[in-house]
Amino acid sequence: MTIMTVPGAAPAVNTNAEDLLSVFDMQKQACRRNPYPDLKERHNNLAKLESILLDNQQAIIDAIARDYGTRCRQETQFAELFISLDSLRYARKNLKKMMKPERRSVSVWFAGASNRVIAQPKGIVGVVTPWNYPLLLSISPLASALAAGNRCMVKLAANSQNLCLLLNNLVSREFPRDTLAFMPGAKAREFSSLPFDHLVFTGSADTGKTVMRTAADHLTPVTLELGGKSPTIIGEDFDIELAAERVLFAKSFNAGQTCIAPDYLFVPEHRLNDFVTAAKSIVAKRYQSISDGCYTSIIDNKAYERLSITLEDANTKGATLVPLLPGDTHSPELRKISPHLVLNVHDDMTIMQEEIFGPLFPVMTYRNLDDALNYINDRDRPLALYVFSNRKEVQKKVLYGTLSGGMVINDCIQHVAQHDLPFGGIGNSGMGHYHGPEGFREMSKMRPVFKQWRYPGGALLQPPYGKAFDFLIKRMIK
Repeated sequence: MTIMTVPGAAPAVNTNAEDLLSVFDMQKQACRRNPYPDLKERHNNLAKLESILLDNQQAIIDAIARDYGTRCRQETQFAELFISLDSLRYARKNLKKMMKPERRSVSVWFAGASNRVIAQPKGIVGVVTPWNYPLLLSISPLASALAAGNRCMVKLAANSQNLCLLLNNLVSREFPRDTLAFMPGAKAREFSSLPFDHLVFTGSADTGKTVMRTAADHLTPVTLELGGKSPTIIGEDFDIELAAERVLFAKSFNAGQTCIAPDYLFVPEHRLNDFVTAAKSIVAKRYQSISDGCYTSIIDNKAYERLSITLEDANTKGATLVPLLPGDTHSPELRKISPHLVLNVHDDMTIMQEEIFGPLFPVMTYRNLDDALNYINDRDRPLALYVFSNRKEVQKKVLYGTLSGGMVINDCIQHVAQHDLPFGGIGNSGMGHYHGPEGFREMSKMRPVFKQWRYPGGALLQPPYGKAFDFLIKRMIK
């Protein structure tokens, strides 16, 4: 592992291919020595990771802020520290129950035998984490993987190296590298090319396809969390100001750089002006200007430029731009863009073709709910879908008339903090789950075990075939 120091920046640490293989081999040997860590060991691993986060909160907040430029402290506390800690506590609390072998029924024709399913560790789990929630999207899958008894290697994004260096230092003091290792500066292709027993990737759909193709060389099973354009619908009956409060919190949080952020909105046609008025008032009360320290920066210059071009493209093609903060709408120095509503959008605009991943919010209108649902169903299945309505028939129509990774009724993004619910996408928004019992099972080999009893009836079905076979088979298949 090579370390180069650059003044004013995080040390450049290059974990090369040999380093990766060395750690992988350590973990492979550890799996062979102890293929089934017991309840106590798994519980201790989760508790140690929890203590690391609790004891180093400010250092974690500072590291993430350095990676972002400006990252709102409270956002890091809530979305990174709290939810991460809560996921570890959930796993510890439910670990014994999740590890318990499941009894399964036995066909009457095999009476006397027994069936059970045992959750066994898959082995080595690789976790590839993006920059937008680097702590949460490392710890959340780790909670499932460590609970399932696996060894883990973690690669953070290039934009998260201050945090990665910190976690590498903290974790290496408490964990042997044959159990858990963060890999600063590791290259994505070299990391995902390792023959993991399971690989978790969170990021863009295009990169996810590349990761899946690479993993296919070893037939490595993958969990992909890929985001997409998550729609939001405000129903005719729902209070427009309350909906705006909740939607705009989710959209402005982390400056919209959230894989499950509302990506576009449908409002009833006659309520558009009411929503715009409410949005202006709500956002102006929450942030004084784009220089407000509670308003997070765009992660880097490339992302800032992409969002600026996306906004200008919409403007050039006829959209109406509604900035929601007073004063300057852009700050290249701070890499901040004011939250914008974007009205009168159409499909030729970039903003309606790609996941936005920023504080730009297209707003469309509908007269009939079916029109909104048809629009959603004509596009890739999103990671999340949000509907605001107190009418059960509307909730039911949206729920059963669409398909998405997750769904929230009368709020946005809160499902990611519900650890007893599985979290995952479908189609272009991903595959597989972590969180909850489903995450534990995803990181385990759910191994079926059939145990025969002393006097199996199947002996009567063995050659040489005769009248006993004919008698039994007629009754078995009739």
